[in-house]
Amino acid sequence: MAHKQNQEIIQLGKNLQTLARKAVTEYKQVMDEIIDSDCRDKRRIECVLDGMLDFCFDKNMLGLYKKLCRYYYFIDPNATAEYVLAYRDMWDPKTQIK
Repeated sequence: MAHKQNQEIIQLGKNLQTLARKAVTEYKQVMDEIIDSDCRDKRRIECVLDGMLDFCFDKNMLGLYKKLCRYYYFIDPNATAEYVLAYRDMWDPKTQIK
């Protein structure tokens, strides 16, 4: 029984990684469009950051998230700081309660 559960957990992890790779591909296109068009639409940028945050366990998504945060900083530094804190609260093991 435990072996079957372990296999299910392993498969779930693989599925999550596959989903994260797909998300990176999709969000990269959206992020590039935002940056390339010099978009200043706060609602749009924050919607993308919100979606990206769910996948920041993946180092590639984290890289995209940081890049969009750096871009957004010059539009709204206070909101960007909130997104950095949101990442830390959700994913940064150094800031999580032990």
